[in-house]
Amino acid sequence: MATDSSTPSNASSDRPEKTRRTRRTRMTGAERRQQLLEIGRTLFAAKGFEGTSVEEIAAKAGVSKPVVYEHFGGKEGLYAVVVDREMRQLLDMVTGSLTAGHPRELCEQAAFALLDYIEEYTDGFRILVRDSPIPQSTGSFASLISDIATQVEDILGREFKARGFDPKLAPLYAQALVGMVALTGQWWLDARKPKKAEVAAHLVNLAWHGLDGLEPKPRLIGHRKS
Repeated sequence: MATDSSTPSNASSDRPEKTRRTRRTRMTGAERRQQLLEIGRTLFAAKGFEGTSVEEIAAKAGVSKPVVYEHFGGKEGLYAVVVDREMRQLLDMVTGSLTAGHPRELCEQAAFALLDYIEEYTDGFRILVRDSPIPQSTGSFASLISDIATQVEDILGREFKARGFDPKLAPLYAQALVGMVALTGQWWLDARKPKKAEVAAHLVNLAWHGLDGLEPKPRLIGHRKS
């Protein structure tokens, strides 16, 4: 009986291919942690904290559930790190943008910084504007907005004093201005129209010309006085 001499050679040539198919790319601990953070960030943005499971995170990463627990102690730990990182990113972008000397340009820079963050870190912003189900070391989105308002408060205080207004009111106006930009940013997150520069221009137009025409002692014209 003739022997098929091609069989051994075929089996031999198949072996390296099978080995290549089954070989897994090994990551360092830091690389795996970063991968899990990116996957978690995407899933939390799309599904929220409650809608995301450890099983899904692990499956997307191609690892077992214990690997997620090893790096973050569970879903809560991963979520906390994602939120803290996003909050610091947004705060750094806004505070780092305030470099101009003229108050109107500073308003423009702050508006652009928030819109830049929304455009570049869309998933992160979606996570931040949701109510967090667990405490964060950096606080809530509301506290983050308050931190940004504190930066603007100093600018407004100087401007109020130069115009003869009470600088003690600067914190109130800072919260109002930053809140206006933040809420507009949430709307623009999905609308994306008009373009970013146009949105910034309209925000500053309302803020600046509103400030420019401020009454030193504003009055109410309706029937309600208290």
